Amino acid sequence: MSGNFDEDVGYLKERMAVDKSFDLIFLDLHYAGRKIGMFLVDGFGKDDIMLFLMKFLSDLLPEDLDEKPLDKLLKTYIPYVEIDKTDDLETVVDQVLAGPTVMIVEGLEEAIIIDSRTYPVRGPEEPDMERVVRGSRDGFVETLIFNCALIRRRVRDSSLRMEYLQVGRRSKTDISICYLDELADPDLVEEIKESLQNIDTDGLPMAEKTLEEFVGGRHWNPYPTVRYTERPDTAAAHLYEGHVLVIVDGSPSVIITPATFWHHLQHAEEYRNKPVVGAYLRLVRFMAVWASIFILPLWFLLATNTQLLPEQLAYIGPTESGEVPLIAQILIIEIGMDMLRMAAIHTPTSLGTALGLVAAILIGDVAVKVGLFVPEIILYLAIAAIGTFSTPSYELSLANRLFRIALLLLTYMFGVIGFMAGLVILVLFLMMMNSYNVPYLWPFIPFNYRGFRDVLIRSPIPLKNRRPTILHPEDPDR
Repeated sequence: MSGNFDEDVGYLKERMAVDKSFDLIFLDLHYAGRKIGMFLVDGFGKDDIMLFLMKFLSDLLPEDLDEKPLDKLLKTYIPYVEIDKTDDLETVVDQVLAGPTVMIVEGLEEAIIIDSRTYPVRGPEEPDMERVVRGSRDGFVETLIFNCALIRRRVRDSSLRMEYLQVGRRSKTDISICYLDELADPDLVEEIKESLQNIDTDGLPMAEKTLEEFVGGRHWNPYPTVRYTERPDTAAAHLYEGHVLVIVDGSPSVIITPATFWHHLQHAEEYRNKPVVGAYLRLVRFMAVWASIFILPLWFLLATNTQLLPEQLAYIGPTESGEVPLIAQILIIEIGMDMLRMAAIHTPTSLGTALGLVAAILIGDVAVKVGLFVPEIILYLAIAAIGTFSTPSYELSLANRLFRIALLLLTYMFGVIGFMAGLVILVLFLMMMNSYNVPYLWPFIPFNYRGFRDVLIRSPIPLKNRRPTILHPEDPDR
């Protein structure tokens, strides 16, 4: 800033194109014998707070600002909590576009930043993807500061850190790195910070998903290397284990790092029931996920290679294959399921039930009656679909679906060898993956007994007295 009021204000008005954008407001004021200009974005500024500040300023006399006017304004005459100063005009531009109000006072070489912004925001409702029968009903929203407050409410620890940075040359998206300083591995925290700071792009139009593609690498790998959650209690539970959270403004999903394959199979519902019930629910979920991947390729293998079946399982496989080859039937239904899923997303809620009835009764029933599909295929694909929808992680369910189709094609082309080769490829592929230097299949590969027990069975909380060793926590004892 030059200290020349007209010059500084003129630069800011031109830089932000105030005259061309109806929602950018410049208030030309005169208080205490000085010219005062305020820049703000309509919709971000709070009217009641602005009126309150202007009332205080109107009571000022010229002699009140004779000595050290900046200090007096900051410490005495501007009654607001979040207030700062800067002498960089580019910082002023960034701050105004981010929401705070900036005040330029004649004779001062620094601008006053008043963080009186408010964002349009919905209530912290329970997320649709992570519903529980019993438990808290609040969920993250699209505002960064609200999400940080929801975590602070559950983690009242003096070592909780909420570090702030901006990503995107043009969007300047607000991001917070959240971790417990006395638990999280410092090397992990620094690695995540560095990966975020190295992002060089115009903006993050899809918030956390764009961010993941920059920091996760392996762009053509369908399996997720980070976990998403919209539940504050789930985020807090991972903080206590030593994980690091990445919160992106504009998204209700919080990124949990690092994340293994098994993190994507856990759900808050397991911990909202007694340990035995939770362990049962987890085992049922595992069975559903495995069924979503393997049951259809395995059925196809046995249906096309009946010599592999013992007499007790001779009923498996269609008696009449019909005019359409089995593999074509399966692929048609797989694609049809994805079409139905996309249609359901774009269908208004009031019509969603009707769409499901049309798909289930008209399409499915008629297709079987006319001989297009074999009834058994409908049965096994329905089981696979139920397993897909039982997967807590939406990203993992989509990745498993792609692998199921790949395994089907391998089985169709190479039979038993293709099926077994597909299993080996999947295991090797997941073995080679890692999330921030954490093996993706830990604690199975490499094997860790305590971690294996906690993954396989939902252990009682009093018995989980050690944090996962793979995270290298500063304090391993809970």
